[in-house]
Amino acid sequence: MQAIGLKTHIWNNAVKSLLLLLGFPFLMLIVCYAFALLWVGFFENPDVIYGLQRGFELLPAVLPIALIVSGLWLFFAFVAHQWMIDKLTGARKVERTDEPRLYNMVENLAIQRGRPIPSIRIIEISALNAYASGVRREHYAVTVTRGLLDELDDAELEAVLAHEMTHIINGDVRLIVIAAVFAGLVSLVGDVMMRGFGRGVGFRSSGSSGGSSSSSSSKSKGGGGGAILIIIAIVIFIIARLAALALRMAISRRREYMADAGAVELTKNPDAMIGALRKIERRSNLGAIPGQVEALFIDSDSAGFWATHPSIAERCEALVRYAGGHDPGPRPLSTLEEGFAEQQATQPPAEQIEAGAAS
Repeated sequence: MQAIGLKTHIWNNAVKSLLLLLGFPFLMLIVCYAFALLWVGFFENPDVIYGLQRGFELLPAVLPIALIVSGLWLFFAFVAHQWMIDKLTGARKVERTDEPRLYNMVENLAIQRGRPIPSIRIIEISALNAYASGVRREHYAVTVTRGLLDELDDAELEAVLAHEMTHIINGDVRLIVIAAVFAGLVSLVGDVMMRGFGRGVGFRSSGSSGGSSSSSSSKSKGGGGGAILIIIAIVIFIIARLAALALRMAISRRREYMADAGAVELTKNPDAMIGALRKIERRSNLGAIPGQVEALFIDSDSAGFWATHPSIAERCEALVRYAGGHDPGPRPLSTLEEGFAEQQATQPPAEQIEAGAAS
């Protein structure tokens, strides 16, 4: 559907997110089939046609294992999510007495939406960024950097906080965690397959001179197609791994568009959201943080097809088109800010936090 306003823009992105998410179960099924092919190629060595059929026969045995592993990984991700985020970013919890301006804004937005007030955290660095976290109501949190607090005016800060509150309202953190778990599982299965490939080659080469009793039944089906089946399995895995990564990034980009639009719905001020994004542009880098964490932030320096976020220009363009905002264009960086941006791009998060605390 062609979006003609803010509501249809949000609806379109919600539908696209759902369609993208539906791709993950399909990918898991494909990866399970590749794993079955690998098993058949290593231990049965039939002809190729029979081996492909045999892979489908083994799917009922492989799928329960995949479901159990997925469930355990998802459980761990949900339980340890907030702890891992805080550990990686160095965020600390603050109360109203510590940051009254920040606390009051979050409180007002939560009351406006009839939501409980999330916990509020700060990262003591000069980069401009923010994120929402928490997969359960009691763990919801909004985190901002010190640089964001210092640089944005009240309207811009409120827009960023509304953006993060929208992520919480829409359940985006859960969605991103689920997408990361599925993509991570595809990678895990691939690593297991590649290690098994290396060991299996040695096993087969050492066992090929032993006896032929185990291969007699395979030869009745033709035999000799094991190597081809292994290659097919590896190719399937590589395609699935790239597709899983692309799906995760695409879902993250769609949710950013929705959160921008949701912020405008909350604040009724598209210009403030655009102004905040333009100030954040090129000043958001937090260093070498994992991609799963990077997807949570309001902006990321990565760009293109494999990026977790649309570009600032694309997001501002959407707000102009669907929310009637005005985009002043990129904000020129001062010499000092350019030097800071370069420093942030090469500095690990721990060093950034120490530097921010010392300043």
